[in-house]
Amino acid sequence: MPDLVRHHYELYPYPQYPLLASIRRCDTYALNLTALWTRFNGILPPLTAKRILIAGCGSFSPYPFSLANPDADITALDLSSRNIKRARLHCLLHGNRNVTFRCSDLLDQSSADGKFGLIDAYGVLHHLQDPLTGLKALASRLTEGGILRIMLYSRYARREEDSIRRAFRMLGVSDLATAKSIIRRAKPGSRLRRFVESSHETNFDSGLADALLHPRVHTYRIEGFMELIQQSGLQPLLFAHDGALEDVTQEVERIRRMETAKQAPDNFILYLGHQVGTPCPAKDASLFMLNPCLSAAVSQVRIGTLHVASRLGRPNPPLASQERRFLRQFLRPVRADQLSAEIQSVLNLYKKSLFLLQYQNN
Repeated sequence: MPDLVRHHYELYPYPQYPLLASIRRCDTYALNLTALWTRFNGILPPLTAKRILIAGCGSFSPYPFSLANPDADITALDLSSRNIKRARLHCLLHGNRNVTFRCSDLLDQSSADGKFGLIDAYGVLHHLQDPLTGLKALASRLTEGGILRIMLYSRYARREEDSIRRAFRMLGVSDLATAKSIIRRAKPGSRLRRFVESSHETNFDSGLADALLHPRVHTYRIEGFMELIQQSGLQPLLFAHDGALEDVTQEVERIRRMETAKQAPDNFILYLGHQVGTPCPAKDASLFMLNPCLSAAVSQVRIGTLHVASRLGRPNPPLASQERRFLRQFLRPVRADQLSAEIQSVLNLYKKSLFLLQYQNN
């Protein structure tokens, strides 16, 4: 029996971005391996850790990962040959050539050899028959100190989508043309019409198919989500969905309270670690450095304020000329003991945003 998920993405490659669609490097700052490694380990990554695995890369994500990490060895893995072909072409058109593409199953250990310092599985595990097996397979590929980012669907945020998908399955609706026909005939104000009109994904074919025709979807309440993490043996480090609190325990409690009102974040986004060290303590011997993805944006002379897209669950500080001038001094590493007390008082804001990296000199 052919794999249903593979077949789905061969029919509907996802996401459906134009091949010439580009993004600013500054908006990829939270994908930078060096920034994440120093955030959670307090030191710069060793050369052996500068390898990235994108597990379930889809048709687009290799491009921003390559943009964020031009000096890293990146492996992009996906079940769908159409996703792989489109992702490869997108990278070639934008001159990103440090990615190796493999059409394979993430459960196949031979599909990506060796250990990785950063693994990304964004919107992938909830489409596996056994998400825990997939999570353990990825955990086994992390080097010591390695970081894994996952995104999984939350149960309460996906209730309408789940119910429509089940109804379509009961009606035998399995193709996009039939789904679109039913949607066109849906009455104004109906649950189906309201969902389609409120979801940005339903504006394009692959998004509509992913939402309503996907053959395998798991959703989670926070208790089940955290149990999955505990069974994997990985350490939860930082939630990164919209509105997330920085402290993991406090964020879990916040979501529990939301779920009593049958609410939840749209998705659970979480950074996990394998035998990570500790964040850099505030010692004079530490160094501060600008996130490499922000170097060009901070250095360029420009009028107006630079707004960098939020990636860690909270808004980033806007970067007007004064803020860019402040960050410019960190284009090269600066010792903490060389900074004035006034400067040190504002460093924490930029550290939390991942704009500045603090680390011990190895």
